[in-house]
Amino acid sequence: MLGKKVKVKIDRPMGSYHPEYKDMYYPINYGYIEGLLSPDGEEQDVYVLGADKPLTEFTGQVIAIVRREDDVEEKWVAAPEGMTFTREEIMDRIMFTEKYYKSHLIMATDPDIS
Repeated sequence: MLGKKVKVKIDRPMGSYHPEYKDMYYPINYGYIEGLLSPDGEEQDVYVLGADKPLTEFTGQVIAIVRREDDVEEKWVAAPEGMTFTREEIMDRIMFTEKYYKSHLIMATDPDIS
């Protein structure tokens, strides 16, 4: 999946709040891959980095996968093609949600990733 081009439907644009958890603010765009189900039975969620304004959709490249040890689903991280972020930069941007989980990033630069 890493490196794959994806189209993301943004349902929580940058600057919005979670529909159920009213104190959860989205500092980045967040959405899903329409029609692609994840292990939780919902469509695959995607954090979108590299956009400086709220979006309704986004096409970019998967640059990382967030693997949660205490949840059934993974989150993908996408960015504009050719744009890169360090592990620390990604975690800093997604910590608004990931602080509630025990998670780690899988990146193309990791050893043993093919």
